[in-house]
Amino acid sequence: MRVTRRPVQRPGIGGVAPVPPATRASRPGWRDPRLWVGVLIVTVSVVAGARLLAAADDTVSVWAVAADAGPGAELDAGDLVAHRVRFADAADLGRYFSLEDELPADLRLVRGVTAGELLPRAALGAADDGADTVELPVTVDTELVPPSVRAGSVVDVYLVGRGARDRSGPALAAATVVDAPGMDTTFGSATGHRQLVLAVPEADATAFLDELGRTEAPVLTVVRRG
Repeated sequence: MRVTRRPVQRPGIGGVAPVPPATRASRPGWRDPRLWVGVLIVTVSVVAGARLLAAADDTVSVWAVAADAGPGAELDAGDLVAHRVRFADAADLGRYFSLEDELPADLRLVRGVTAGELLPRAALGAADDGADTVELPVTVDTELVPPSVRAGSVVDVYLVGRGARDRSGPALAAATVVDAPGMDTTFGSATGHRQLVLAVPEADATAFLDELGRTEAPVLTVVRRG
């Protein structure tokens, strides 16, 4: 079937009006300034978001000890782990070693530290520091010492018995275990006792031994800290 187009006539005009050509929407080219404005807006948004997130993370990386260590121990990088910490007071950061600090090579621990504890600067001293620390052997019933106690553990030792001084705390506090042979390597397997070697200040060792000698049927109980 053949369709014929009739000329469009405008009202009041005798002539025929031409039909306008159809227009198609075209995609903006790479020279279109609107495209570059959009790219700039996206870039600015990404950069601003990244800076905002970085500013919100106010944690710092500091060194912590991987395992218990006693006085006199020398630590290297293999004994440390990195922890991210947020300090309420920025001045507190100065008490510890951050990952950006160079660890001293000629210093050693002057007090015990426990696994996971941040490495405090106050725990390190010169080689001759802590010269008044002695090694004190104690023998404890195996049922009165935690099996987890090992070299490097920090413990409290309680003393009870007839003649022992009444006290609200331990006879030895925060003593560091420097040696703790297992049950299979000591006489403990036959006697039911376990020997521990503790690093304590000389004055504390003297006072402890004096009190132990004045106590009848003394019983020692070891409590592990941390």
